[in-house]
Amino acid sequence: MERLANRMQALSESQTIAMARKARELAEQGVDVISLSLGQPDFKTPDVIKQAAKKAIDDDFTFYTHVSGYQELREAIAGKLKRDNNLNYKASQIVVSTGAKQSIANVVMCLINPGDEVVVPAPYWVSYIEVIKLAEGTPVIVKSGIENDFKITAAQLEESITPKTRLLIFSSPCNPTGSLYTKEELKAMADVLAKHPDVFVISDEIYEYINFSGKHESIAQFDNIRDRVIIINGCSKGYSMTGWRLGYIAAPEWIAKACDKMQGQITSATCSIGQKAAQRAVEMDPSELQEMVDTFRKRRDLVLELVKEIPGMKANKPEGAFYLFPEISDYFGKSTGNVTINDANDLCMYLLEEAHVAAVPGDAFGAPEYIRLSYATSEDKLRDAFSRLKNALSKLS
Repeated sequence: MERLANRMQALSESQTIAMARKARELAEQGVDVISLSLGQPDFKTPDVIKQAAKKAIDDDFTFYTHVSGYQELREAIAGKLKRDNNLNYKASQIVVSTGAKQSIANVVMCLINPGDEVVVPAPYWVSYIEVIKLAEGTPVIVKSGIENDFKITAAQLEESITPKTRLLIFSSPCNPTGSLYTKEELKAMADVLAKHPDVFVISDEIYEYINFSGKHESIAQFDNIRDRVIIINGCSKGYSMTGWRLGYIAAPEWIAKACDKMQGQITSATCSIGQKAAQRAVEMDPSELQEMVDTFRKRRDLVLELVKEIPGMKANKPEGAFYLFPEISDYFGKSTGNVTINDANDLCMYLLEEAHVAAVPGDAFGAPEYIRLSYATSEDKLRDAFSRLKNALSKLS
């Protein structure tokens, strides 16, 4: 008899992974699918990072490491935080994990008790809600929309906080919208949080380097809440190291120790070779990543032009990451043949089957009137994909 634990009944499958799987299944049948569903840079990992990994193997860095990661890596991460963000952390405040997703899960599991409330601005990254569910916390969704570049205000944050609030979690640059919070916006949020000493902040900064507007701003820079901020970052996006699975936190030491304890019972340390590669990555000057950032900016500008040619699809101008998050509710209620579009899920399935373009429905991100399109692919594929989208959508009436 099959009987899973109750927590599995409440847990949803990642829709980004689900759409990628469906696209892959079609591709395996010989269909020419263009996937705009996964958040993965299409660049190769820089050679200097790969060389560091090869050297680590040759030098026999093949044994268990400290659960939180090599001391040298954690010191290098602290150095990166000082160099790029003017933030002072010690190696003892850094915990390296198997991807930023594990870093987030560690922190949430260490801080949230059943019934604790977690404020989550929407649109949000797909896994935030599911991790909160696993910790038996209660997500409190604060909505924003295209009209304000998908950013909540300090006033909205204030209204969402109750005596049960334990945590705020958000990303900037944001997945799925590409939005950035300015220093002034973050300062206003910090001033609200300063009035609530029991509320902590997870600041997901994994897209830090993919920024088209200038300097990255972290909410950890404000002294009035600094000791309650947990920074999430990693190597996947900025260094194109998704498969290496290397994330980290920078946190108050007592939280870092708790995460070390949690991780020690689940995975222990992440791959020793990946850690040596990551050390070389965080030691790189950000200017060495500029070519990738410039390419993403060009693609962003291209898709903004292409989307203008599609009636009923409205998009803002994202300032970071590599996503477009267009509003597509104009298509709800429309149909063609025996297909009727009731929601974003229907639209994404229609686009996959009719246009052979994979997108992710906005429901996954707490924004059911939108879809997420990743432009982390070549300009030729983007032109082809948007041409297919325009053609398929024109058949709906």
